[in-house]
Amino acid sequence: MTARQPLIIGVTGGIASGKSTVARAFAQHGIPWVDADDVAREVVAPGEPALAEIRRRYGPRVLLEDGHLDRRALRDIVFADTAERRWLESVTHPRIRQRLGEHLEDFRRRDVPYALLVSPLLFESGQYELVDRALVIDVPESLQIERTARRDGVDEAQARAIVAAQMPRDERLSRADDVLVNEGDERRLADQVAELDRQYRALGGLPPAR
Repeated sequence: MTARQPLIIGVTGGIASGKSTVARAFAQHGIPWVDADDVAREVVAPGEPALAEIRRRYGPRVLLEDGHLDRRALRDIVFADTAERRWLESVTHPRIRQRLGEHLEDFRRRDVPYALLVSPLLFESGQYELVDRALVIDVPESLQIERTARRDGVDEAQARAIVAAQMPRDERLSRADDVLVNEGDERRLADQVAELDRQYRALGGLPPAR
């Protein structure tokens, strides 16, 4: 008999939409997850080939004193220059995708009910090809801007620029298989996650969790 292949659900959304909060809510139902942001940090850690390539291109100005990547300095460079952003993506995205694939294969070996791949760039990076369904976490743009300014310590204009640089909300929603609205109501979020958990288990041929 062929082993059951668990569904992989891609979880995405704009900045400050609450992707990690949603993933932790799914974890309450026993669902494992891997975060592409965590993997993105892994591939540029000291000793990794990607960090060496970045240093060769930009020099020590993008390194902290301890040798780790100065993510803020690098962000300032690539945010202002589309060509530099594309170069950086050509260096990091293939490595991130490969490592994400390794995590997902591990989930499959563990025979989990289903698993989550949490990624802000699920569609932009091609990581959607690794998943079976796309769950978009949606919030009003005004709330995104407010949360981003508060979380990242930037002013409203900077927060608006960060949001504007991402995939438009309407386009992201048009590519969703499922949508979860996260406006800060914890009870509503928990109810939505519980309903999606039932749906994903049913799609995978599994009974509801007890």
